Amino acid sequence: MIARRSLLAATGTALLAAPALGQAAWPARPIRLVIPFATGGTTDIIGRLMADEMGRFLGQTIVVDNRPGAGATLGTGLVAQAAPDGYTLLLSTISGMAVGNTLYRERITWDADRDFSHVAMLLGTPYLLVVNPRFPAQTLADYVAEAKRRPQGLEFATSGVGSVPHLLGLRLAQAAGINLTHIPYRGGSQAATDVIAGVVPSMIDSLTAASANMRVNAVRALAFSSPARIADFPDVPTFAELGMPQLNADGWAGLAAPARTPRPVLERLAEAVRAAQAAPNIQRRFADTATQPGRVFLDDAQAFVRAEVAAWADVVRQSGATMD
Repeated sequence: MIARRSLLAATGTALLAAPALGQAAWPARPIRLVIPFATGGTTDIIGRLMADEMGRFLGQTIVVDNRPGAGATLGTGLVAQAAPDGYTLLLSTISGMAVGNTLYRERITWDADRDFSHVAMLLGTPYLLVVNPRFPAQTLADYVAEAKRRPQGLEFATSGVGSVPHLLGLRLAQAAGINLTHIPYRGGSQAATDVIAGVVPSMIDSLTAASANMRVNAVRALAFSSPARIADFPDVPTFAELGMPQLNADGWAGLAAPARTPRPVLERLAEAVRAAQAAPNIQRRFADTATQPGRVFLDDAQAFVRAEVAAWADVVRQSGATMD
């Protein structure tokens, strides 16, 4: 009887230990990180740097898979449908999660809160309006006046339909009473190239992406979407101080996994994010691009995204933005 009890106890211990052993073995193979933007943009570059550093911490390669399209909702949806085993992750973005969740509602079947386990916020960045240096506008007031002088209005480029810059452009047009024509690109880097070349006169972009061009005067910044001026660019005013508080907005990118991914895996991923953010090359990149590292993890990250979806739903509906 004692032997049988000992055997049952040992068996029970083994059964209890089995899941822990399986989780401890993660990651046992390479991990895929889906970035829902084209290659070459700042989100892609920082995502790849983070993937490299996280891979070193985890002892496995993290392979980047770029899946751009539909305002970042295409790649986002792929991860929502993936197995919750920790081997498919998403570089989550405000465009795909908070904006796309409302704008593309009839075309998507996933939910930003229900279908994802949010691991961390990786970075935060404001947006800004920039123009070609040869463009006559020196200030936002000049930009508005120039738009009013042109019957067809002004063109502004963004990284795509349904992006936060697209919505901010619509809000700018409404607030200033001007005509602005949206010129969407498949990625921010090509849009910036065309603005620098003078193909398109203006662009709304993230500070993370635009800062390098600003530092070498390849573009001129007219206003930030942040509530306060940016320390690295103190001469550039905010939309709010220029009388347009409705253009306040901060962009962000994070890390997410499919819902029901085991909690120990999520916690390990959060540790990897913290380690990557502390790496000297990541800190240098953030400093060079005036980017704020994210400091929100796990349950707090889940709550943050939930709140962002609710906040941006009204913005999307009021903007009049469409998917066409």
